[in-house]
Amino acid sequence: MLGSRALAAASDPGSGGRRRTWAELLAGRARRQKPGPERGPQVLAAAVQLLRRHVDLSQLLLEVEGPAPAEPPRSRGTDGWMDRGSPGALVGSALRDRASRLGVPVAVLSSHTVASSFVQICEAHAEPSRGVLLDPEQRKKLSSLLEITGHLLAHSMFSRLTFCQELWKVQDSLLLEAVWQLQIQNIVSLQELLESHSDMQAVVAWLFRNLRCLCEQTEDTCQHVDTTRAMLSDFVQMFVLRGFQKISGPRRNVEAEQMPQIAVAVLQRMLLFALETLAAGVQEESSAHKAVRCWLSGLSGHTFRRMVSTDSPKRFSRHTLTQILTHRPVLKVSDAVQMQRDWSFARTHPLLTGLYRRLFVLLSPEELLGHLQEVLETHEVNWQHVLSCVSTMVICFPGAQRLVTDWVTCLLARAFESFDLDCMVTVFLVVRQAALEGPSVFPSYADWFQASFGSSRGHHCGSKKALVFLFKFLSDLVPFEAPRYLQVHILHPPLVPSKYRSLLTDYISLAKTRLADLKVSVENMGLYEDLSTARDVTEPHSQASQDVEKALQVFEHTGKIPLAVMEASIFRRPYYVSHFLPALLTPRVIPSAPDSRVAFIESLKRADKIPSSLYSTYRQACSAAGEKKPTNAALGMEVEAEPGCVEGSLGLLTAALQELRAAMTDPAQYDVLSAQIAVVSERLHSALGLSEDDGSSKVSKIQLSALAPKLELREQQVVDLLLTSLCQNLMAASSFAPPDRQGSWAARFVTTTCGRSLLPAVLTRLYQLLRHQGPSLSASHVLGLAALAVHLGESRSALPEVHMGPPVPARGLSIPEFFSSLLTCRSKESSLFCLKFCTATISYALCKFSPQSCDAWYSCLSPGLIKKFQFIVLRLFSEARYPLSVEDTASLPWRPLCLPSADWQRAALCLWRQRAFRELLKEKEFHFTYRDWVQLELETHPEVDSLSDIERRDFHQWAIREHFVPMPAAAGGCDGDLETACTVLVNVLMDFCQSSRSCDHSENSDLVLGGYMGNRDIFSRLQEMAADLEQGPVAPHGRAPSRGHFLFRIFRSRLQALAGGWDTASRLQRQRELLMYKRILLGLPPSVLVGNPRAEQPATPDCAEFFHLVNSELRNLGSHGGALTHDVTVHFFRGLLQACSRSRDPALTANQILTACQTECPLVLTSALFWWLRLEPELLCRWRCFQSPLPRELQRLRDAWQFASSLLSPDTESPDTVSPTSGPAWVSAAALHFAIQQAGKGSLRRGLERLHCPTEELLVVLFFFSLMGLLSTYLTPHAGNCLTALDVCAEILGCLEKRKVPWLPLFQLTETDAGLGHLLLLLAPDQHVRLLPVAFYSLLSYFDEDALTQNDAFLHIAVDMYLRLLGLFVAGETGVLSTLASRTQELQGQCCPVGLITKARLFLLQSIPRCSRKSFSNMAELLATRGDCDPEVSAALLSRQRDMRDTGLSQEPCLF
Repeated sequence: MLGSRALAAASDPGSGGRRRTWAELLAGRARRQKPGPERGPQVLAAAVQLLRRHVDLSQLLLEVEGPAPAEPPRSRGTDGWMDRGSPGALVGSALRDRASRLGVPVAVLSSHTVASSFVQICEAHAEPSRGVLLDPEQRKKLSSLLEITGHLLAHSMFSRLTFCQELWKVQDSLLLEAVWQLQIQNIVSLQELLESHSDMQAVVAWLFRNLRCLCEQTEDTCQHVDTTRAMLSDFVQMFVLRGFQKISGPRRNVEAEQMPQIAVAVLQRMLLFALETLAAGVQEESSAHKAVRCWLSGLSGHTFRRMVSTDSPKRFSRHTLTQILTHRPVLKVSDAVQMQRDWSFARTHPLLTGLYRRLFVLLSPEELLGHLQEVLETHEVNWQHVLSCVSTMVICFPGAQRLVTDWVTCLLARAFESFDLDCMVTVFLVVRQAALEGPSVFPSYADWFQASFGSSRGHHCGSKKALVFLFKFLSDLVPFEAPRYLQVHILHPPLVPSKYRSLLTDYISLAKTRLADLKVSVENMGLYEDLSTARDVTEPHSQASQDVEKALQVFEHTGKIPLAVMEASIFRRPYYVSHFLPALLTPRVIPSAPDSRVAFIESLKRADKIPSSLYSTYRQACSAAGEKKPTNAALGMEVEAEPGCVEGSLGLLTAALQELRAAMTDPAQYDVLSAQIAVVSERLHSALGLSEDDGSSKVSKIQLSALAPKLELREQQVVDLLLTSLCQNLMAASSFAPPDRQGSWAARFVTTTCGRSLLPAVLTRLYQLLRHQGPSLSASHVLGLAALAVHLGESRSALPEVHMGPPVPARGLSIPEFFSSLLTCRSKESSLFCLKFCTATISYALCKFSPQSCDAWYSCLSPGLIKKFQFIVLRLFSEARYPLSVEDTASLPWRPLCLPSADWQRAALCLWRQRAFRELLKEKEFHFTYRDWVQLELETHPEVDSLSDIERRDFHQWAIREHFVPMPAAAGGCDGDLETACTVLVNVLMDFCQSSRSCDHSENSDLVLGGYMGNRDIFSRLQEMAADLEQGPVAPHGRAPSRGHFLFRIFRSRLQALAGGWDTASRLQRQRELLMYKRILLGLPPSVLVGNPRAEQPATPDCAEFFHLVNSELRNLGSHGGALTHDVTVHFFRGLLQACSRSRDPALTANQILTACQTECPLVLTSALFWWLRLEPELLCRWRCFQSPLPRELQRLRDAWQFASSLLSPDTESPDTVSPTSGPAWVSAAALHFAIQQAGKGSLRRGLERLHCPTEELLVVLFFFSLMGLLSTYLTPHAGNCLTALDVCAEILGCLEKRKVPWLPLFQLTETDAGLGHLLLLLAPDQHVRLLPVAFYSLLSYFDEDALTQNDAFLHIAVDMYLRLLGLFVAGETGVLSTLASRTQELQGQCCPVGLITKARLFLLQSIPRCSRKSFSNMAELLATRGDCDPEVSAALLSRQRDMRDTGLSQEPCLF
């Protein structure tokens, strides 16, 4: 009775309002019955009786649910038998009982029952449109059913085969998800279920239909996307594993091959469905397109990674590629030739390129290329799929260019060996297809064609048969060729021996005929046309405008006329004259500040590349445009490109970069990065209007403006987009993995987007950012630009050099050196930014490349950057100045740098201690030497330094005394030699002050050393070290001290290294160097000039080095003509007094030094006389400290000045005659000359009349000094009035002639002269001595011609002076006279070089007949060297000499 009520309750749905489940019924009974010891058997008997009634077992299976996990099972009590966690036991008991009564096996009955329940669940679909997926209620019921089934299976109460057969009877009712759940719950595997069907074709059809429906539903629903993806992945994995497993041996039978056949057939049907759908071009919103997209996404790396231990994925990839490449091979070769431009990577359907990429992942590049070659050799192929596969391959594989090039080379060789037409077809189609992807991945077709057939090494040059084969092939292509390829063949024809020239001419005629039919002229082909553009033919005027813009870009970056323009002006003149020049010379308003177009036009004009008439017309039109602007210009219609077009192209580029970033943030999409970068490249060229084959690869250098780096607005927008994208992508990628695990996307991005076309703009923008905006950049910007620097450095060998200017450096910079040059350490802010950038760059490089690839480190890291990092770390962190106790072997500080709150100083110290970095520093090129330290320290500005004055001095003391001086020379130190440290410092200081680094155009400069910028504290350290050297030995222990001061050795070696000559550039460079020498000398103790004698040594101080410097260099530096500058003169005499103070006999030391000056360096004494009025007070004051009379030689100088003053004194009470003081006459003459310069010429005549000279030497030397004074006024007009100086010379000359003192030998001084002649040459600058002919003929009007013509030596000297004057004029050294003569009318008659030469020539021609016979002695020798300068004068001299052949020759006595 109890059992009947329960059965009725269970079977009657209306009795209780709803049907209660089996568990609810049992629970209700448990609550109503009181527990007791007799209850157990009673309930058991009732349950057995109930189950033996006529119960629908299928419904029972659906009603019985699995256990409720939230409620724990009971373990004790009378109800312990009623465990809700095992409903399968009760169902199993019922099935066993029913099977025994029916007389059938329990496994068969349970299989039928479960299959019936399984089908009921599938058919109870709430939404018929759902197709292959279960709804939540169905999933719940199916889960319970499969749990019970699992219990039955575990107790051998279930037959899989019977179950599968029952399911296939109602296969149209089965849901794919329900079937998939059978495998997930380990009830029946998919393979077993599929193999149990007797009709394999029906199984394939059922799977294809359900998989397609599954793919469509996956795209339509988001609720169960994880389930559908898991289903798809499992099915794909099963098909690949079973369909492409390697079966061999006795297992290879028909039954074993059934599942592989099913798997291959399903995969093939899905592939054909995808290919047909893509070929049909269905809409993206269509169900078919969605299904294809979902199915292809299932062929992902995630799916194949689970099968990595087998070879099935590779076999699947090869098979699938074969199916794709041979699908519907209906296109002919002629069709491929005509249409392949539309099959580039960017124009191929993204789903197809995505499929290629997924298949490529499973193969190496070599395997892929080998399989492609095999398919081409053994199958009829679909050329569209083959060529799009080639495009995808060269885009996705970084090393594909080399592989494809080698493959094509082999095919080309095979084609000419066996004259295989198929190989030739493959070669040309593959090369053209790869070239369509741009020069960043493959050379242009024009370059390949020229390299393959443009030289005698080409395969076509082997025989006439080979040539015929080539031109027959090219001729067969002509009817189908695009015009651009025909133009390439014509402009870059194959090299053909002259005897077979007819083959080439016939082909060119055929090609030109075809171009004419197409209305395309080869002459009108643009200079920078792109063979990958969509349009075959571009209007000449439109292409010319593009060529002009591109030529201007190249000109801006190189400063030279582009090679393409020069070649067009010669070889393609019709296009150049008819299209290019009119586009360039479009009339416009010329800007006030010449722009790049103006400079380019002027360069072409100077090179005679613009006809004069066309240029004149252009200038006139521009002038007219300036007077009246066109109306459309006022309305802003001069825009060259449509704004909407520009904005659209930038928008497309922005969208492509956003898609790239989206792929970057999803590690599962890393396999699509190369393809997306290729899309970015294509959008980039479209945004800038650049072409892929623009000839920019021929640019050997990049010229950037350091003073005003500018970019066009569009260029800056594009570059900013690229740099921002790189920074964002790097941060996104670094959030998932360190640089060494990010793949090659960064290198590919940099190579593709920063190719040669855009590299100048990128470098210009980097100059703006790093040089001027560095401290304001964020951490992400620093990291991104650091990665850019590394990857550009990685490709340094393929990139041109960078030239910065103005001022232009001595050499071009590689890309790593360019980045290093942008980093400065001048201020606190710039030093901190330099630290950040160096830390990021070095860390990225060390993380990106393993220690085994050290060459990559050396390629992308410049020594300058490494050294700047060392400099800043040592400067800012005192803990880094001491040896490391334990090196940090942990990972490099890359991940912390990617955090928003990056601690750069901590990261820098971490990098400093890192073992890989310490190993890198052991390389010689990365040694941070003492010279490097001085160079960088000189660039620091003390007023904005991060160190205080005290901290900076302490750092300098540590760096010099404790670090670099003790360091071995091999490591960049000084080997303990303080003199070496001083030598290096002086050399670096002078190099720095003469380099562009010492001139800052953007910041406030700190002027040191005569107008040069630098850290003044470094010069203080030099002064300290020089003082230390004076206190101790010059050389370290064990080394013999060298003679002379180290400074003079430095000066001498540097001067010897300078270029000689008297041209303006050489003289200015030498003067600049000498000015620096002088400033350094004046900053050091005066004792450097005169030595440092010991008090116990009576030896004279050694001044030889200083005397040599004065005689050889400083003599030519001053503008006083016979005197050094005041500062050098005072410094010397201060050194003299200092030497006297250290001597036991001060007067003796002074006399010895000044006596040595009389013979070795007289210019010191004349300089003392020139500055005597300023020098005397200090000398007298300081000598009083010695408490002794003034030394004899100093007193002589004082007396000489007093003699000159009294001689020129206007005092009427002065004596009638004045005699010079004792001592050398030239000293008195020098004093008198300088006194005349100060007093003027008014008292000169009276002074000369009062002068009583015991010898003639004083007047001769005085005349020489006056000549030097006259020349000084010519060379430096501010030194005095040249007319006054001329009057002084004339006055002294008159006195000499009056006293009959010979003065002509002054104009024959040579370096071999001894005595007074040698001394005078030491007193005069070399330029003055060379200009003596100018002084000689300036005094022409003051000569006593009668007296001179009677002097036998006069004619020889006059002719020599005339010929030298002509030589000076030809050499341009008389140009200063022209400038001087142009000032006033009075000077024009006196100083004009042409007038002077004319007067001299006339004077000679008039004097020659009046000279005596002895005057022509040695005249032939003189004319033999320079007589051709004036043939008429030479002829007059030789004619006069022939008339006097019988006259004997006489030698002129030498007075000196």
